[in-house]
Amino acid sequence: MGNLDKNLMSESEIKDIFIKTGAILHGHFLLTSGLHSDTYIEKFSVLKHPKFTEILCKEMAKRYINDNVELVIGPMTGGILLAHEVGKALNTEAIFCERENGKMTLKRGFEIQKNQRVLIVEDIVTTGGSIKEVVEVVKSFGGNIIGIVMLVNRSGKELIFDGVKSKALLNLNVSTYKADECELCKKNTPLTKRGRTGK
Repeated sequence: MGNLDKNLMSESEIKDIFIKTGAILHGHFLLTSGLHSDTYIEKFSVLKHPKFTEILCKEMAKRYINDNVELVIGPMTGGILLAHEVGKALNTEAIFCERENGKMTLKRGFEIQKNQRVLIVEDIVTTGGSIKEVVEVVKSFGGNIIGIVMLVNRSGKELIFDGVKSKALLNLNVSTYKADECELCKKNTPLTKRGRTGK
């Protein structure tokens, strides 16, 4: 298992990494889910730093160090880096899902063995739509999902997927709005599309 220790970083220490890298943005953002929000987490502001990516992924791995993980999987794009680093920390294989004709699937010769113990990783979660799709992919192969871990849960609540509880390094309660009910739109605050800082 490499040099993983059992001491877990606190949420405040995790949040400091996001703040230090400028990953927590404030404004008026359109999220992947279609919701609007006053806060956006730019994951690649963190993930572009291999040092911080390694630290965070080791923290994700520590939460499942005693669960006999056999395979780590994440959704493209951020999940590729996370699965690789978490897999390295747990000494397992790491693969990723990607979309083909709008449907999440395994390509590139990737496969999941029946009853293989699988850990799902994800970066920033609001509604968990991508995780639900990965869960379906794993189950379609007969894999055994033993855990779901994410960098940031920004839903403000505990997330459970098909009976499996998820864990997050950082939990944030961030305001989100449906497009037709958005308080920021009512104030004519300029909208920034997801993934762009506007700079």
